[in-house]
Amino acid sequence: MTNISAMKINYKKYGNKALTALMLTAGLALTTVSCNKNVLTEKPTGFLNPDVTLVNKAGFESAITGLHAGARDLYFGQDGSKQWWAFLGTDEFMTGDPTLADFNNYPTWLTPVQTSVTATWNLLYSEVITRANEIIDYANRPTATWASDAEKNAEVAEARFFRGWAHNYLAEMYGGVPIVDQFYTYNKIDFVRASRDQVYDFARQDLEFAAQWLPATTTMPGRITKGAANHLLAEVYINLKQYDKAIAAATAVIGSGQYQLMTARFGSTLSQPGDVFSDLFRDNNQNLAANKETIWAIQMEYLTPGGIALANQGNTTLRAFGNRYWNIQDPDKKAGMVVADSLGRGVGWCRPTNYLMYNIWANDAGDIRNSQYNIRREFYYNNPASRFLGQKVDRKSALVDTTWDAYPTIRKIEGLSLAGASYGRTFKEFYMMRLAETYLLRAEAYFRKGDLPNAMADINTVRNRSKAPNITAAQVTEDFILDERARELMLEEPRRLTLSRMGRLVDRTKVYNPKSGPSIVSTNELYPIPQTTIDANTAAKIDQNPGYNQ
Repeated sequence: MTNISAMKINYKKYGNKALTALMLTAGLALTTVSCNKNVLTEKPTGFLNPDVTLVNKAGFESAITGLHAGARDLYFGQDGSKQWWAFLGTDEFMTGDPTLADFNNYPTWLTPVQTSVTATWNLLYSEVITRANEIIDYANRPTATWASDAEKNAEVAEARFFRGWAHNYLAEMYGGVPIVDQFYTYNKIDFVRASRDQVYDFARQDLEFAAQWLPATTTMPGRITKGAANHLLAEVYINLKQYDKAIAAATAVIGSGQYQLMTARFGSTLSQPGDVFSDLFRDNNQNLAANKETIWAIQMEYLTPGGIALANQGNTTLRAFGNRYWNIQDPDKKAGMVVADSLGRGVGWCRPTNYLMYNIWANDAGDIRNSQYNIRREFYYNNPASRFLGQKVDRKSALVDTTWDAYPTIRKIEGLSLAGASYGRTFKEFYMMRLAETYLLRAEAYFRKGDLPNAMADINTVRNRSKAPNITAAQVTEDFILDERARELMLEEPRRLTLSRMGRLVDRTKVYNPKSGPSIVSTNELYPIPQTTIDANTAAKIDQNPGYNQ
């Protein structure tokens, strides 16, 4: 597996110092020290500083890995339920673990000082935007040596893709945010918020450049291509209400010849029971040349040079979304289950709502996305010491906790852990973009343009692969598109961002989430701006989102 996760440049020491106002660093303290200015002048002499490293393609390639690491950190950089801010408290997921308070009461949980609010903001600005700006800045300096303008533009294009991706992410989540479009070498504390549309438009410009200069294909799994840039452009154009451009961008991906929906079984579990949809999510299948559906997947190398190690690292979807099946008692009130390799050690932080597990399948008999290979609804005692070994668990038994230990689980999370079953995490690649979503984005653009027949056709293309019944043009609504995204993309799309960009987070959470719904209000359509950012930005005012003022 190609190593795309190493971070080889010391960004913390030599990176962008301007983001004190955006991420509250200790830089402000330096202004109070009384000493000779020369004492504070850094003269980096080590090899791993940008003045030495960012001078040729090899150096820029090592810096690009830091951008990929930043994207991975957004999803898997910390343990605990707070990393699942984009899933919990929506129409799709609520807490399973009864000791967790995450989004169960919106007014008390979602505040400007909440960890998930600040952590997401800080990571996107510091680990993605800062690194991207540094690459872009150094690539255009006379000290950089390039074989051609095309070589330089390809490196800059990947950096601009990530910068555009991060700004779009921030705008969907927080609304208008500061646009950081350059690499600052001084302590900037006068950032101002741009409007949400201005941020979307800035992302558009970055992604259009990326789509022009990125390669169409790559031999390195995880690297960004034209397809990824155009896929994200389709979403950004929708956010800007430029629906014809969104359709064109999505069509550029669908019609490129590089991608196709997988319709026949493939990969590592071909000889085992399953279906083509389950094959997409089995171990080692995401990077296969045979898998034409992958547009961008986060790479999860295990103990490779510069890759991830064991310290609470890995793909944590199994741990966060998997139930505590291993805690189920048998009818003798003894341990009925033990930790199994493929099931791992889930802890039930995030439990699917009934909407996700039942409602959306009501009229879709035969949809393989709801098959036993894709949603595990039945459990069987597997403890050799239990006299009930091999028998089905009665989920209606008073001994079985269906809110935490035995709720239906999404089998996308399952996989082997090279660190052992009890580790609770896998090292399976994680889809960031699949062609099925490209079809659904184009369907959304057609719908918003008023072209229901073409929207229907794209939705049916996705449904046909899953053997779901065709729909009619009259059935295409915004709610149906959201339901279809849930069926196809559960646990892949950051659901909070999808709902927030459509302005549907509050009303759908009220209807479908019994824990979060009673307390969510219109204020919560957007996240608050981190209070640390507002407090540190002393030379200009950053207004808080309405309803969050303390």
